[in-house]
Amino acid sequence: MEEQSIAASVANRYQQLETYRTSFLQRAREGALVTIPSLFPPEGSSGFTTFPTPFQSIGARGLNHLSSKLLVALLPPNAPFFRLTLDDATLAELGQNETAKGEIEEGLARIERTVMQEIETLALRVPFFEALKQLVLAGNALVYMPKKGGIRIFSLDRYVVKRDASGNILEIITKESVSPLMLPKAAQELLGETSDNNKSLDLYTYVKRDTGKWTVVQEIKGQPIPGSQGTYPLDKNPFIPLRFNRIDGEDYGRGFIEEYIGDLQSLESLSKAIVEGSAASAKVLFMVSPNGTTKARTLAQAPNGAIVQGAAQDVSTLRVEKHNDFRVALDASTKIEERMAYAFMLNTAIQRNGERVTAEEIRYMAQELEGGLGGLYSILSQEFQLPLITLLMQRLESTGKLPKLPKNTLKPQITTGMEALGRGHDLNKLSQFLQGLQPLGPEVIQSELNVADYIDRLGASLGLDTKGLIKSDEQRQQEQQAMAQQSDDQYQRDLAMKAAPGVSKEMGGALKEQMMKQG
Repeated sequence: MEEQSIAASVANRYQQLETYRTSFLQRAREGALVTIPSLFPPEGSSGFTTFPTPFQSIGARGLNHLSSKLLVALLPPNAPFFRLTLDDATLAELGQNETAKGEIEEGLARIERTVMQEIETLALRVPFFEALKQLVLAGNALVYMPKKGGIRIFSLDRYVVKRDASGNILEIITKESVSPLMLPKAAQELLGETSDNNKSLDLYTYVKRDTGKWTVVQEIKGQPIPGSQGTYPLDKNPFIPLRFNRIDGEDYGRGFIEEYIGDLQSLESLSKAIVEGSAASAKVLFMVSPNGTTKARTLAQAPNGAIVQGAAQDVSTLRVEKHNDFRVALDASTKIEERMAYAFMLNTAIQRNGERVTAEEIRYMAQELEGGLGGLYSILSQEFQLPLITLLMQRLESTGKLPKLPKNTLKPQITTGMEALGRGHDLNKLSQFLQGLQPLGPEVIQSELNVADYIDRLGASLGLDTKGLIKSDEQRQQEQQAMAQQSDDQYQRDLAMKAAPGVSKEMGGALKEQMMKQG
């Protein structure tokens, strides 16, 4: 009865939470007008709606570029973006058992490869790229990962969310337009024969945080769908609401476009004025004096190169004396484009204008631009990457592709985003450190620098697993002993070779003396 009462009020609850979402929707639609209008269309749009085309392309190009950059950083191809680690209690139990540690590390590596293979099989990068574009534009997106099939993305105009003061999710309600024919049989029987199969219906899915769990129920036409009630563990909610920027006290995030909407709108206005003014200036109009001897019909009908009667002073060309005004607008738009290139981290922002641009300048600028995403990496690693790994491992366990793992034993550790930025900074510092030692000479560097430790730190900065690649202490010790034994054997052989002539001479003299005695 309690679940039915909750489901009966889902539509009303959605309308209540919808009022808090209005301002965020309005800002998202304003940002879409100067970037990609079809990405967040106005209310009431359909597949037949024709959207206006912006007069500038920096907004669309920057939005796609920044989304692609985030996609590659958060879901890198051919490389795991996480690492499974054991909790402290399990590590303490293993103690000094190196064999058990090696076996466990090998098993964890197999689990990581299985999860990454599942990501490639499900082609998660395609829907997640859509979610990233929604995040950059509107600042919000809802990811739904069911137990079977691929993930779905809900834009901000199709769901509402309620959070507490700390940002924890309390309620999520999605609204979908579905055909009655696509509903389960129990829902079709609930609607009855009076329903029009050609008319779409609003399907609400209500997810609410309860004591130690999530409760979920679906509603259509004010009635809960039989069999739709269920629960999820707190750490395995398939509905993942994402935010671009987190602001305390707000249920929704703020988008990247919202921060630069002023520049984009100014650039749109300037570009429109320049394009329309240039089109007007390019139009050629000949004016004939009404009191002159030259007739307008004669000029209009005369072919190229013809000889006609008339006076040159009777004909003039319409000129638009707005070159200086267009120059001011063009300079202003160029400055705005440069600022937006830095904001969207486009390649044109990395290299400055100049004849001689060093590689060190480009590396430094790229590092500075990449470091600007640190806050976003932190949010998405906690609100997207960690829940994604948890849900994928649960799906693989349910299908038998992974064994049942002990609860609260394995801890996923994100190796992209902020950690990758930290490794990049460490790599630059190590390179600068070695360059600073070069004037001392190779002999001093070899005598003072611990090469083995430097190689380990260099591999860690590059994100490489140097196990098996770099020689261990035992291997180096065995090689040193073998080289020492080889040197000792060579020394003994050299001594024998040096002593051989003297020994031969003594043996020859003794033999000669013995033969004389016998003779």
